[in-house]
Amino acid sequence: MTAPRHRFAGRTALVTGSSRGLGLLVARELARHGARVMLCARDPDALGRAERRLRDEGADVASLSCDITRPDAPRRLLDAVHERFGPLDVLVNNAGIIQVGPLDALREEDFRQAMDTMYFAPLRLTLATLPDLRAGGDGTVVTVSSVGGRIPAPHLLPYVAAKFAAAGFSQGLRAELAGTGVSVTTVLPGLMRTGSHTAARFHGRPGAEYGWFAAAASAPLLSMDAERAARAIVRAAARRRPELVLTPAAKIGVRAQGLAPATTARLLALAARALPSAGDAPRHGVPGADAAGQSALPSWATALGDRAAHRFAQPRPHTGP
Repeated sequence: MTAPRHRFAGRTALVTGSSRGLGLLVARELARHGARVMLCARDPDALGRAERRLRDEGADVASLSCDITRPDAPRRLLDAVHERFGPLDVLVNNAGIIQVGPLDALREEDFRQAMDTMYFAPLRLTLATLPDLRAGGDGTVVTVSSVGGRIPAPHLLPYVAAKFAAAGFSQGLRAELAGTGVSVTTVLPGLMRTGSHTAARFHGRPGAEYGWFAAAASAPLLSMDAERAARAIVRAAARRRPELVLTPAAKIGVRAQGLAPATTARLLALAARALPSAGDAPRHGVPGADAAGQSALPSWATALGDRAAHRFAQPRPHTGP
């Protein structure tokens, strides 16, 4: 008996933030199911490597180096998709930035950058692609938010604020598009082993902030294998699921937030007080690869995360002074 044709076979997909990490893996998973994929990221060198990697695996891919926060980005991306593949069928809003640190070390520009990258850019791109997605009668929008878009994790406030906004837009968009044939899936991942600790920016006391974040993002009981996450995301989108929460810890947290919000808030406050203070001379925007060299965290604590960083094209950490 012949297996049924996958919903995304022969379809055209655009995945933002797809030069590395989860975006690269989602793009690869879509291609494995027969989709044509346009990759998008800011770094042209990393993007070129990602395109060659997927093409070597047999994927039908193209790429465009693009800063999605620029107002002209949606038109540039759509023009590139149309020229190379034709009308767009699947949009995956995945691009993001992670800023780690206490409120006292943050600036207004950090919140603006987070909102521009993870809310306003996906908003503009989604609105620009809706004519294509509606015309095909079976379009798909996937928005990768975060469990931080449901639960306000401490020392991640710009990220949390932007992910809350992204999740709200995505869930509202699904209601607005009901009956049009366009399905919308909101993804709320917990920690995943993508090597994100090497690409994050750290504020306050970078070494101390890197220590807790990198350890959590690498812990096998707290974080999830990124390839398994990518498979789950594409499967949920193909099945038109409204929402996908990833990792057991994230599922427990979401349920606790819904059932006992006051208790959850008290636990989050306790966690915030246990995390590092800003210090007497807070530093700002230290890359994860540099913050690693300022941390006393032993290398074994991040072994799984560092391995994922190498596999999924993240920046390499500096483990020495």
